Parts: sequence; structure tokens; C-alpha cells
Amino acid sequence: MNEQPRETIDEAQQAIIEEFSFLGDWMDRYQYIIDLGRRLPEFPQEWKTDENRIQGCQSQVWMHAQMRDGRLHIDAISDSAIVSGLIALLLRVYSDRTPEEILSTEPRFVEAIGLSQHLSPTRNNGLHAMLQAIRNMAAEALAEQREGARA
Repeated sequence: MNEQPRETIDEAQQAIIEEFSFLGDWMDRYQYIIDLGRRLPEFPQEWKTDENRIQGCQSQVWMHAQMRDGRLHIDAISDSAIVSGLIALLLRVYSDRTPEEILSTEPRFVEAIGLSQHLSPTRNNGLHAMLQAIRNMAAEALAEQREGARA
């Protein structure tokens, strides 16, 4: 079951930027982020392992990735409502993309919507830890693809 995104990775970032431009103040934006997090798909309990836990986040965050038809599908969840919303934004941009797309795309939406300025330092660190984890998963998947091509 391949869940190929309907929009390109750049279109996904642009859509996020536009959605946030319609939201007035940061209280509305935080509520929107929380609402996005509530819509994350179910995350199986068996995936909540130390191996899938993201280090560097104040709250607990788990990410699980698997290749599907050449694309990296990522599932993730947090015990924090705001962080779950941040996860939803990251997955919208990066999940179900090729490893090359993930590695070549900077998260420009983060600055464009003002997340860096409005998140606490610990949440900002957590956001960057999640981004790095996604990049690491993509690099690992790409290395495995290349290794498999040589075999």
C-alpha cells in the first residue's frame, strides 16, 4: 500500500506556509498545530522502543520508518500535544518521499511560519532532533538501496 503524496515536497511546504498565513496570532497557530497532532495515525505500541525513541527531545518522541516502493514511510508520535503537531508538519513534508528528496530538501517552512522564534528553546532543540532523525533515516535507507543495487 503505497501512500504517495498528492503534492510535491515543495508544494507541501508552500501549503503549510499559506495555511499559517491565514492564522492570526500565535495562540491560533498553536491551536492549529495541536489539532494537527490529534489527527496523527495510530502508532503501534510495539514501535515505542528505545531504538525508535528520538534523543534530544524534552518530551517522548518515537519515529518508525520503513521503505515502501522506493519511498521512506515515516510514522511518529509524541506524548506532547504541541510536539505531535510538529511531527504532523514534518511528516506532511518528508514522509513517503524518496531518500534523495528528503536529503536534498531543507525545511524552509520552519522559518517561513516563524516556528523558530515562537517555540521554546527545548522544543526548538526537539524539532531539530526530529529533523536530524528523519535525515539520518533517509541516509540509512539510501545507503541500503545502494548496497542492494551492488549485491
